Amino acid sequence: MHLDVQDLRNFYYRTNLGRAAQRVIRGQMQAWWPEAKGQTVVGFGFAAPLLRPYLKDSRRVIALMPGPQGVMPWPAGAPNVAVLCEEVLWPIETGQVDKLVMMHGLDTSERHTALLEEAWRVLGPGGRALFIVPNRAGLWSRRDKTPFGFGRPYSAGQLETALRKQNFFPERTAHVLYQPPSQRRFWLKSGPFWERFGHAMPMLMAAGVVMVEASKQVQAPIRPSLRAAVRKPLGVLEGIGKPEAEPV
Repeated sequence: MHLDVQDLRNFYYRTNLGRAAQRVIRGQMQAWWPEAKGQTVVGFGFAAPLLRPYLKDSRRVIALMPGPQGVMPWPAGAPNVAVLCEEVLWPIETGQVDKLVMMHGLDTSERHTALLEEAWRVLGPGGRALFIVPNRAGLWSRRDKTPFGFGRPYSAGQLETALRKQNFFPERTAHVLYQPPSQRRFWLKSGPFWERFGHAMPMLMAAGVVMVEASKQVQAPIRPSLRAAVRKPLGVLEGIGKPEAEPV
């Protein structure tokens, strides 16, 4: 089930742990997507904390928030771009989105297939989608004091398989958020160390979050048969008559 928007806002904007998580996840996203000049960027779920870097140069930024979660005005101190919407019926025309970010959307939804179909519908040719979910093997999915402790966690393989079934092609995968999900000062201050250590030694630690970037896969139309009309057939054998019987 979806979390309440007030709980999500309080975690990401009013706790040190939430701000640290926001910084790490957004850093990885910007490493993949450093800019979105002239593009349409859409977030679904509670992706608003990640969209701010694109407000200045993109053509349009929209933060879609599902009805069961609720909506809040965003961004603060600027014209609102947050929209309350049906979970699997977005107010966006087909093929209009260049970049799509989904966080606290897929893992908390009970309609995974329909949600991915809607994401596929709005994504345009050459567009990219970024799916962010709690890691099944990580500590964050086991602590219900953070938003990643609710809903369905995924392994990287499970998420990639789910995306392929809905005609997405996984382009690259990242594991982030290695620091423990604790508000204690020691763990917060040592967060950057744990991120470096986790990336260097991933076999020793499980990250809290899995991120998969995917593109829209469009299948070629299937027809019963293809007919090719040859207008000018080659005349290689022209001039060769029927075989004649040799004289006895």
